Amino acid sequence: MKSWKAITSLLLSSSLIIAAGCSKVANNASNEDSKDTETKSQSPVEVAVTDYTFDTAGNMFAYSEFELSGEPLVESLGLDLDVLDPIKVDQPTKFDYTAGIESYEYSEEAMYEVVEKSGLGLHLINGPIVKASANGTSAAEYLGNRFYQLAEAVGYPKEQIFQNMFPTFIEYASGDPHYITKVNTEEYAANDDGTYVPQYQVDFSSLRWDREAMDKILNPAAYGSVFLKQALWAGDFMGGFHTVDGDEELEGETPQDDQDPNIALGVSSADGFQGAILTEEIWNKVNYIRDHLFYSAAEGKLVSAGIGSAYKPENGYIYLPHEIEVKEIENHGAPDAQALTVKDSKSVLRDQWLMLWPSAEFFGMTDQRPENKNVAPSFRALFDGDPYPKAPAENVDSDANNDILSKDPYSVNRDVIMHIFKNMEAMHFNEQEGTFVTEHDGKNQGKYVSTFDAGYTMEALRIFQRAIDGLPVGYASGEDAQGLQTDEGQKALHLIQKQADFIINQLKLDSGLVANGYTIGEGQDKEVTLEAQLGAIRGLTAAYLATKDEKYRDEARSIYEAMNKELFNDDGNVFETKEGEMKYNPFTAGALSAVFRIALTNLSNVETDENQSAALEKENIIEKYVSFYDTVIDGPSLTEGMQVSEFWDTGDFYKKDDESGNTDHDNVPQIQAGHGENGIAPILVPVEITFKKES
Repeated sequence: MKSWKAITSLLLSSSLIIAAGCSKVANNASNEDSKDTETKSQSPVEVAVTDYTFDTAGNMFAYSEFELSGEPLVESLGLDLDVLDPIKVDQPTKFDYTAGIESYEYSEEAMYEVVEKSGLGLHLINGPIVKASANGTSAAEYLGNRFYQLAEAVGYPKEQIFQNMFPTFIEYASGDPHYITKVNTEEYAANDDGTYVPQYQVDFSSLRWDREAMDKILNPAAYGSVFLKQALWAGDFMGGFHTVDGDEELEGETPQDDQDPNIALGVSSADGFQGAILTEEIWNKVNYIRDHLFYSAAEGKLVSAGIGSAYKPENGYIYLPHEIEVKEIENHGAPDAQALTVKDSKSVLRDQWLMLWPSAEFFGMTDQRPENKNVAPSFRALFDGDPYPKAPAENVDSDANNDILSKDPYSVNRDVIMHIFKNMEAMHFNEQEGTFVTEHDGKNQGKYVSTFDAGYTMEALRIFQRAIDGLPVGYASGEDAQGLQTDEGQKALHLIQKQADFIINQLKLDSGLVANGYTIGEGQDKEVTLEAQLGAIRGLTAAYLATKDEKYRDEARSIYEAMNKELFNDDGNVFETKEGEMKYNPFTAGALSAVFRIALTNLSNVETDENQSAALEKENIIEKYVSFYDTVIDGPSLTEGMQVSEFWDTGDFYKKDDESGNTDHDNVPQIQAGHGENGIAPILVPVEITFKKES
C-alpha cells in the first residue's frame, strides 16, 4: 500500500523541475472557523496542542516506529495486506486499519514533507556527490539528468517526475510546519469515482515552509532520525525487482536479474523511483557527514572523519558534536552552507544512537562483503556500479588494514558507522558501572544515565550487531539467520548485555517500574516517567532478541505489567506520562507505538509462559493500541491530537463539490484545512491531555 501508486497511475505531463524557495507571504493565523465541525467529540478528555513547532528528531523517530508498527506489524500477525483500502475505514478491523493504513501512511507522507517538499535543509543540488559529479556542467543540470538516470533504472516514466521538488541532503533541527502560500488544491486530474488529484500532489511548489522560521542547526539526532526514515523506506522500496510490462513485484533470484530488459530495480516502478531518490539523498548525506560534520576534540574544530576501520579513539576523539550552526548562501533558490560553526561540542548519547541505527540499516542495504550471504539480490544489483558505484575490493575483503578512503555508498557509510560505534563505547559507556551515560564533553565522561536513551541505545546496538554480522535488518530485523561473528558484533552484544543487567539491577523500583535515570555515585533518579518504562522495555526486548536469554524477556514483560498497572489512566483510557500528568511529545508517542508492537510480537502470552498476564493478552494490547491512536494521535476533534493533518492514502480524498477539508469525516483535517492561514503539513506536535470540566 504505497502512496505513489495512487497518484502515478495517472499519466502526468510534467517535466522535471527541481527548484527551491518561496518567499514568506503569509502568517500563521488560525483558520479554525473554516474547519469542518460535523465531528462531535464524546471523549472525556481534551487533547490540546501545546506547540506547533516541528521537532525533526522527535517526528522522524516517531514516524520510524509508526512505520514498523504499520504494515509490517499487521502482516506479521497474519493479515493479507491486499485487503487494506483507505476508502474502507476500519476494515477488516479497526486495529488493522489503524496500523496498516493510518500509522503506516502517516509515516510515509511525513518523510516526503521533510525531504522533498518543505525545504527544511540544504538542497540536494549542493550535495557533495552532486557537486563532484557535475564535471563542468551546472549542478542543477547534472541532478536533473541524474533523476532521469534513476528513473530509467527503475522503469519509471520520466514525464511523471514531480515538479518543483526540494530534495534535501541534510536537514535542520526544527521549523514551522505551516505553509507560507495557499496550497494548490485545484484539480489536476479527475477520477471516475468523483475524486480528483489536486495540483499540489504533482507540483510541490505550494508546500514550502518559512525559511526564516527554521532553526538552521545540524543536530545528529535530527538529521539522523531523517536518515532512519530514509533508510527504512529505501530498504522497503528497493528490496525486490519488478516486471517492466506488468509492474509485478519479484523477489529476485540473482543480482543480475535486472539485466533482463523486462525486469527493473525496485518493488514497483513508482516505489523504485522513490527508493532511488532516498538512496541518492542518503549517499550525499553520509558523504557530507563524514567529510564535514565530525569534530576533533584535540584540535577543537570540524574535520573529515577518515577511514572508520583505522580510527582509534584513544588517539583523540573524532565525533559528531551536538549542534552545528549553518550560515546559508542562496544558490538560485537552492540554499547551500556558506559556513559551519560548532555551537555545542558535546557528544550526546541520543545523537549517537539516532545515527548508529540508520547507519546500520543502510549498511544492511549496501553490504558487498562476499562472505555475507544474507543480502537481498536486489540490493546487490543496486550497488553493482549502475546506478550506484561498487565499493573498492580493499573495503569488502576480510583485511581491515588495507581499507582505503572512498566515496561509494558502502565505504562512506562504513566509515561513519565505525566512528560512531567506537565513540559510543569509548565516550559513553562506563565499563565499571556497565551502563551508557548521556553526555561526554570531549574530555570527560558525564555521570547521568537516562533510562530511555540507554534502552534505545541497546536497540540501535542490536541493529548494528545484525548489520555488521551480516544478518537481515529493516523489516526482517527479527528473523534468525547465520551470522559472521565479527569482533564488532561480539562487542556490541557485550554492551547490550551489560546495559540490560544494569537496568535490572540498578534501575528497578519496588513498584516494578524503573527509575527515570541514575547518577553514578549518587543512585537512582526515582521520578517515574512513561518514557523510562518504554525505553527499558525496548532495550530489554532488544537484549532478549540479540542474546535469546529469556530472563530479559521476562523482565520486559514485568515492566510492561507494572506500567499497565501504575500508569494507565482508566478514566481517560490513556497512559499517564508521569503521575497525574499526560503530556505527549513525538518521542513518547513513537516509543509507545514501538512497545505496543513488541508487546504483540515478542512479549504477549504464549503457552510456555508461567505467568499468563492479563495485560499481555493480545486483545488487551490491541485495545490500548487503538485507543492510543484515537485519543492521542488523531485526537477527539479536528483541532485536537498530535497528527495535525492528512491526505490521500489515509482516506482523506479530494472530491468535487466537497470543500469540507475532511472528506473521510474523521478527526484529522486535510493539509489546507489544518491550523494556520494556509494549513499545515501532516506532522506530529506535542499535546497535553486533561479531563473535560463538567458544565
